[in-house]
Amino acid sequence: MTKVRYALIGFGGIAENRIAKEGFACDTASFKPLKQAVLVGATDLNPTRRKAVEALGLKWYRDAGSALADPSVDAVFVATNNLSHAELARQALEAGKAVVVEKPLAPNSRDARSLVRLAVKKKLSLSVDHMMRHNALNKKARELVACGALGEVNDACFHMQFAYGFDPAEAATWRCSNRAEMGGPIGDVASHCFYIAEFMLGSRIKAVRAVYYPKRMAIKVEDGALIQCELESGMTCSVLVSFCDARGGLGGTLSNLGYEIYGDRAAARGYGTMFQLSGHAGEPLKIRLELDTFARQKTFGVKKPANIYQGVIAEHAASVLDGTPLTGEDGLHNVLLCEAAHASARRGGKTVMVR
Repeated sequence: MTKVRYALIGFGGIAENRIAKEGFACDTASFKPLKQAVLVGATDLNPTRRKAVEALGLKWYRDAGSALADPSVDAVFVATNNLSHAELARQALEAGKAVVVEKPLAPNSRDARSLVRLAVKKKLSLSVDHMMRHNALNKKARELVACGALGEVNDACFHMQFAYGFDPAEAATWRCSNRAEMGGPIGDVASHCFYIAEFMLGSRIKAVRAVYYPKRMAIKVEDGALIQCELESGMTCSVLVSFCDARGGLGGTLSNLGYEIYGDRAAARGYGTMFQLSGHAGEPLKIRLELDTFARQKTFGVKKPANIYQGVIAEHAASVLDGTPLTGEDGLHNVLLCEAAHASARRGGKTVMVR
């Protein structure tokens, strides 16, 4: 096997435009083919999506079962609604296919843990689309922390705050109406903050304390949350997420999706680095990273963009080809963190350990 052959299960907007066109380089005018992976086909519950699939030169599968039964498919990328992630990933593993799952791995830790155990049993690679780890500027920030450019780091804040759900149509979507599908700011975006915090700071989160924002939105999930995290290293950091903050408009919203990491010699600040952006020309915001020594500032941009979705796929494909399966355990840990944040908020901010 020279390339891992993937089928994409679920072909909505993100699957088409981010995963297929960018990640698998189906937009051949903008992206070079991956060396270790190729997308061969896709399916969706909506049969009208067939035209979009075939327009990219991909095979249309009438359903997920057909894709899993195809012996020419080595792996699948599950990009359906959150509630179906666990069952489709289970079916794929049982069919002998390696699996990438769009975040979350599963909508609850019970199902996520079951998938991790099954992947280990089957000796198949299982990973989650934690794509922001592959952002070039996030890698640079991690490097600045690790090499001591900030001095001794003792604090950090990761934030994804914006307005979503004031419009009735938005309020009716799963993000605002169904916590069981990991809707709400905690399940939808604090999940990103958690894995990026661990990635940047080089340590796992072992405990959280959380409180919900005061309620003012007519949505069924929390408006927002403040979450304090304790890491195994002994450090603490904060996570701020919300659906109730306007942030001025598109530019303010996108640039706010980032972080501040504080050391005793300098601080690192990311702008727009916690989103779907990679730094390609034509994106709605020019992402940047700032190193502030408090006497002068140095700004890092992206000179040679590496697509964040391609990073996820390449990492998974390499694990298949190398025979070193990914376990999906990081996806389980992430779901546990989201559950712990809700548990803490329901208990008035009590510390909840994550194991």
